[in-house]
Amino acid sequence: MWQRQRCRLAGGRWRGDYGEGASQHPFVSSKVETPEHGLSTTLEANGGRDMNEVFRQIGAPAPGGIVLVADHASNAVPADITLGIPEHLLHEHIAIDIGTAAIAERLAQDHAIPAHIAAVSRLVCDLNREETAPGLVPETSDGHPIPGNVGADREGRLGRFHRPYHTALEQWLEAAEPALILSLHSFTPRLASRDEPRPWQVGVLYNQDDRAARIAIPLLVAEGLHVGDNLPYSGRDLNYTMNRHAEAAGRPYLGVELRQDLTQTAEDHTRWAALLAKIAQRVASALG
Repeated sequence: MWQRQRCRLAGGRWRGDYGEGASQHPFVSSKVETPEHGLSTTLEANGGRDMNEVFRQIGAPAPGGIVLVADHASNAVPADITLGIPEHLLHEHIAIDIGTAAIAERLAQDHAIPAHIAAVSRLVCDLNREETAPGLVPETSDGHPIPGNVGADREGRLGRFHRPYHTALEQWLEAAEPALILSLHSFTPRLASRDEPRPWQVGVLYNQDDRAARIAIPLLVAEGLHVGDNLPYSGRDLNYTMNRHAEAAGRPYLGVELRQDLTQTAEDHTRWAALLAKIAQRVASALG
């Protein structure tokens, strides 16, 4: 059920490193300018109960329920920002957590789990990084230079993207009073800059608060999945949004990373949404 064949392509990529493009899950009206191609792709506004160039929200939270946060769900680049990269990179993992937008939509629409979803690419401003982190406005990502970010107005991007995103999320969570936050990310099966195996089909991430993780990991294993415990990344290193909005506030959360070769199709999105809804509900119930 959870296996998919991957074929090595020319240049060492894996089929499955490609996912939703601008035409599939766009979130803001914007254009991506690429000097290499001399053309632009329009990203039209799409869906969402509340939306701007920074985030969109789907569904109305109810106190004591489950909510979802997706920090890297968009590859949108505003028209006035030029990254200076080939357009194809905007459809790869360095720009977007492939599949997370569609899965978040399914969770909100089919499973009544409201979602706060990023609407700007992590290459413009990484919303899951501390304000002082070098990778907040990345100059390189997985071996790819991002020349348009060299010398970029960091304070301007903080004020335009990062701070509004987190202010809105803080207000949304205060009103929601959730029993559990589901933090949704995805990871590439193969990094271009490292030769290391990434066999996990799903990872569960946490920092100091592992209450939800300890419940969820055996539940996921029971579904026949190869589960990474604080893998492929450690939540002790990369966990800014949940550190700020969950751990600091005493809110339980479940940090999930899905392998991107398993998040490609509409069938994948539906299957993951159903499984994550089931797991999240069982975790929330167990937490009481």
